Amino acid sequence: MFITKPALFIDTGRVKRNIKRIADKARISGVVFRPHFKTHRSSEIGEFFKEEGVVSITVSSMDMARYFADSGWKDITVAFPVNIREIDVINSLAGKISLHLLAESEQTVNFLDNNLLYSVDLWIEIDVGSGRTGIDYSDEEAVVKLAGLIRNSRKLKFSGLLTHAGHTYRASGNEEIKEIYRDMVDKLYKLKESLRRNGFADIALSVGDTPTAGIVADFSEVDEIRPGNFVFYDVMQYLLGSCKEDDIAVGVACPVVAKYGGRGEVVVYGGAVHLSKERVSLKNGTVIYGMVSQANSDNAEDGWGKVLKNSYVRAVSQEHGVIRIAEEYFDKIKIGDLLYILPVHSCLTVNLMGGFLSLSGRYFKVMSHG
Repeated sequence: MFITKPALFIDTGRVKRNIKRIADKARISGVVFRPHFKTHRSSEIGEFFKEEGVVSITVSSMDMARYFADSGWKDITVAFPVNIREIDVINSLAGKISLHLLAESEQTVNFLDNNLLYSVDLWIEIDVGSGRTGIDYSDEEAVVKLAGLIRNSRKLKFSGLLTHAGHTYRASGNEEIKEIYRDMVDKLYKLKESLRRNGFADIALSVGDTPTAGIVADFSEVDEIRPGNFVFYDVMQYLLGSCKEDDIAVGVACPVVAKYGGRGEVVVYGGAVHLSKERVSLKNGTVIYGMVSQANSDNAEDGWGKVLKNSYVRAVSQEHGVIRIAEEYFDKIKIGDLLYILPVHSCLTVNLMGGFLSLSGRYFKVMSHG
C-alpha cells in the first residue's frame, strides 16, 4: 500500500486486545460494560465489542445514537445533557430501542415528561469534581428533589446516578487517579444513601473514564463502567500511565516533505486538520502535539516502531507538522519517508480524519457529521 498523504491507521490486534482487557475486568468485577463509542465512531469496530459479549453502549450525541441504532444496537445511553430541541429524534429512537438519557434540571425533566411519546430511562448526572456538567455532588437536596420529579413522571424511569470523572485526565499519575476514583465512589455512595432514606431503591451507579478503567482493578462498588478512549488509547493516556506504549493502537502516517539540519527538525504533511491542536506537556515542561515513530518499512501493513526518544511534534499549523528529531535519528530520515504520529487525543484525530485503515489495508468508515 503506497501512502501519498496523511492516513490514519489502526492496529486491529491491539484494538481487540484493549477491548478484551477492559471487558475481562468488567466481568471479573461483575459490572455492566457499556463502552463509549465516541472514540472509534465506527459500526465495524462496534462488531469487535460484540465478540466480547457487549450489548449496551454509550454515545455522545443523538446523531451517534441513531447511527449505532441503525447498526443494530438496542441499548444506548446518550451521555450528554438532553438537548430538548432534538425531541423528535428522541421520540423516534425511544420507539425503537432502550434509550437512556441524562438530566440535571427540573426544566428538562418536565419537558421530557410532557413531550415524550415513549418511555425512556433517565439518569441524573452528577458532577464529582470535573466541573463540566451535572448537579454538584454536595447538593443532596437537589438530587433527591429531581429524583422525586422523575419518579412521579409518566414517561420516565429513574435509573440512577451517572458521572464522568473528567479530572482524572489532569492527574499527575496512577496514585492520584486511584484517589480520584475512591473519592468519586464515596461521593456517589453518599448520594445513594440519601436517596434510599427518601424511599428510592435499586439506584444504579454508572461511571466512565479511561484513566480509571485502565488503572483501577476492581469496579464492584459500582454497577456499570463507560470508558471509550481505551479502544485506541493515545499519547495523553500513555503519559498519564493508564496504558503502555504498545497499547496505543492508532497512528497517522505522514510523508516527510522537508528537513532542516540546522535546527534538527523535519516537516511532515500532517497538521492540525489531521491531528487536531490538542497538546500535552511532558514532565520537563515541553509542550508536544504528538509522539513520533518511524514506519517499519515502506509497506503500511508493517506498521510503526517504537517511539523515537527525545523526538516529538513541536508545532502544527493547518497542513504542516513541525517535528523535533533527536540527532541519533536525523540522518536516517529522508524526504519522502513516512513518519507515524501517535496523536495526543485519538478521539479528535478520528473525528478529523473521517475514517481509518487497518494495517492490512481494510478501510473502516466512521459516522458522518450530522
